[in-house]
Amino acid sequence: MAETVCIVTFPTTSGAMAMEKACHGEALPGRLIPVPRSVTAGCGMCWMAPKDSREALEALVIRKKIQIDGVYEMIQPR
Repeated sequence: MAETVCIVTFPTTSGAMAMEKACHGEALPGRLIPVPRSVTAGCGMCWMAPKDSREALEALVIRKKIQIDGVYEMIQPR
């Protein structure tokens, strides 16, 4: 069984850490993970969260002015 998740990638490690801090501060789900091989990103870390949190994550990135490389939806094996 697999699930679709939202992946946010960052050009720098400080961006990834800022995302983690912002998400924890606003009780948004997710966690930092290594970037999957099928995605390229500058710092090698990404934020993975449930697919249904994508809009909230995108709004947070804009509000907090966190620099990102991209936002993706991927199938994640369980």
